[in-house]
Amino acid sequence: MKYNQLAIVLFAISQSLFSISAKDRPNILFIMSDDHTAQAIGAYATLLKELDPTPTIDSLAEEGIVFDNAFCTNSICTPSRANIITGLYNHNNGVFDLGGNITPDKQTLPILMREAGYQTAMIGKWHLKQEPNFDYYKVLPGQGKYFDTEFRIQGDQPWPKNVVTHKGEHSSDAITDSTLDWFKNKRDASKPFFVCHQFKAPHDYFENAPRYQSYLADVTIPEPDTLYDVPNTFGSIATRGWDDELMPHIGTSIGKRNPRRSYATHLFAKFPEEFPADYDPALLSEEETTRIAYQGYLKKYLRCVKGVDDNMKRLFDYLKAEGLYDNTVIIYTGDQGFWLGEKDYQDKRWAYDESARMPFIVRYPKAIPAGIRSDALIENVDYPALMLDYAGVRIPKTYQGKSFRSICETGKEPANWKPATYYRYWMHMAHHDNPGEMAIRTKTHKLIYFYGADYDGEYQTPPAWELYDLVEDPQELRNVYYVPKYKKVRDNLKAQFAQLRKDIGDDGSHYPKCEAVVQEFWDYSEADRLKAIEISANFKKVREAELAN
Repeated sequence: MKYNQLAIVLFAISQSLFSISAKDRPNILFIMSDDHTAQAIGAYATLLKELDPTPTIDSLAEEGIVFDNAFCTNSICTPSRANIITGLYNHNNGVFDLGGNITPDKQTLPILMREAGYQTAMIGKWHLKQEPNFDYYKVLPGQGKYFDTEFRIQGDQPWPKNVVTHKGEHSSDAITDSTLDWFKNKRDASKPFFVCHQFKAPHDYFENAPRYQSYLADVTIPEPDTLYDVPNTFGSIATRGWDDELMPHIGTSIGKRNPRRSYATHLFAKFPEEFPADYDPALLSEEETTRIAYQGYLKKYLRCVKGVDDNMKRLFDYLKAEGLYDNTVIIYTGDQGFWLGEKDYQDKRWAYDESARMPFIVRYPKAIPAGIRSDALIENVDYPALMLDYAGVRIPKTYQGKSFRSICETGKEPANWKPATYYRYWMHMAHHDNPGEMAIRTKTHKLIYFYGADYDGEYQTPPAWELYDLVEDPQELRNVYYVPKYKKVRDNLKAQFAQLRKDIGDDGSHYPKCEAVVQEFWDYSEADRLKAIEISANFKKVREAELAN
């Protein structure tokens, strides 16, 4: 599928982009943090609610709408951002992993905003490698640094050679300073604005500003029930191995379960001051190291979250003082979810809710009632369509995402709204030891298919299916794929899943060798199951040999 930028612009013009005068359009402020999961926001009433790490975000939620079922389609930074900037799923925008990029002519969201008369700005984490196609940009190189933050800017030299550094500043402060500078010195008051304000925090490894070092220092952070007590009904041969032999090798850990990467060792090496003076993971049990590492991890993470929330208050205070706050559609989200100790996992990448669910809050008092919630299923590929809708722009037919403006303004779903979300993680066993997987999620069930292969269909881990009843088991702790009473649900979901893949264009043509593995184990016959057991044993040998070297 090809998407020609010129065709998009011509289509937009032909549909009378300027049917609403610029002065009557709302401003749009899109705020996104990196790895800020819903579990760490007070408005989502989680385990951490009493710590109140996000009073500013909570106030935004009180004055707008909170979406409880917002999901990314690929829980990793670059692909998530690519969906939002293009309105397309990753198999159509070409960004499958962290190596992807979006060329300026394919960055349709800012292009269409500009054509609609908006002044556009992108400030903070960009992570799409190519030059941003915004009127103004000031973006981090790659992942960026937490301190002495560097930015790529427009200037005399071609992209990406113009760089400025905020010496001595934490990235959350530097990004907010930069956005406030744009508002004060670069904004054209005759035009509505479309601003993307995108924090680096609280991305791993959670380097908080020094002023937050005492925050939570004397607090014992509540632990999730599954921190070191995951029932054996969770997962499958894909995530555990045939006889749990892959537990040390699938999914990086909080405690020392995974010897290659764990917070018990690597967070300790990064922040030894967050651990007891006599801490020695070699002398402690896995449960003890998990408990200690969790406390250090959550404190660093929540200090970064606190810095994000405080900087948002600075931004909102300015908008209020200038009379811009109530005429601005303000959106807050993260680029994906993040594990906060649940099931002893770290990072994101999985199709499970802790990883795939994103916070999504919208405030616009001229149209959105205060204090409402929705359980409508939305995906990050829908976000640009929503913003274009509020800008008065006809959404291109090429967009795969759909606007959910009516849900924002009424709290009610249209009769034809999507019944399921789609998920696919392509970076098989990269960085955090997550198998290649895809999933379909409805409001009541989730079906995950771990096909377990790289782009070339190689380096296989055991394929398997997992099915979770989200009504009876919202924590996804009991895989019911083989439970007889769920056979009809399973078969119907699998058929719906196959059709959804076709509908959104994930036809396997991008990586045919990978798709061959997907199809080989799709039906999961007894022969497939036996082959998966063989693959599990072989992969254990491969991984142990890698660790030995």
